[in-house]
Amino acid sequence: MPVKIFIDSLHREQQEKCLYVFDIVRNFERVPGKFFEKMEGTSGLWEVRVEYGGDIFRFLGFFEAGNFLVLAHAFTKKTQKTPVKEIETAEQRKKDHLLRKQK
Repeated sequence: MPVKIFIDSLHREQQEKCLYVFDIVRNFERVPGKFFEKMEGTSGLWEVRVEYGGDIFRFLGFFEAGNFLVLAHAFTKKTQKTPVKEIETAEQRKKDHLLRKQK
């Protein structure tokens, strides 16, 4: 559960901000791009964006069964562009998840 481990490593205020953004993504029919956007050049990954103070957190996930968002990876963003390594990690976890679901 790498995303849970990541969230658990954050300070309480950072965790609360993440949960606040997750609630927006879950409950709003139209989520502002500031918080949620489909990632170009991926196999259907979406990015949940959280900013708290000077910290920027990204959660990468994919949709399963229509409208169920599975968060596959989380990291602290330190560069302008999302590092390829982070996208590859999310892609691999998506692949692994879908293979486990087929069994």
